[in-house]
Amino acid sequence: MSAIESLRANVGTEISLSDWLTVDQDRIDRFADVTGDHQWIHVDRERAAAGPFGTTIAHGFLTLSLLPALSSQTWLALPGVLGGLNYGLDRVRFLTPVKCGDRIRNRVRMLSFEDRGPGRTLISNEVTMEIDGAAKPALVATTLVMVLSAP
Repeated sequence: MSAIESLRANVGTEISLSDWLTVDQDRIDRFADVTGDHQWIHVDRERAAAGPFGTTIAHGFLTLSLLPALSSQTWLALPGVLGGLNYGLDRVRFLTPVKCGDRIRNRVRMLSFEDRGPGRTLISNEVTMEIDGAAKPALVATTLVMVLSAP
């Protein structure tokens, strides 16, 4: 059995849990600059302090963009695996805003494993971005990764 085929045994199981990452105002501001989204709830500390969350919050898409950094995909280091490409998202739900200073981490559970021809395997994962101390996660998404391997 090849290393890539051994991944099939992980369907239905948690395959990674990241370390905690603190989302600070500098990261939020830099994301605002890159995307041009300077809505006050993200960047205006004084106005946000009087707003619904008592502080600034991270952009939902900032939280989503942190998934690759927080998704330890150890299977990418398996013999014969050349890499993984983002293939898409089937579902994304933003459940709880990430406040400035919150710590987040990501849980990844493999949902499916599908052979797509020589050297290509499509893996679907459920990712849950947790907020330290929060009852609900920041987001839950179904991600698709095309794993490229030596044929």
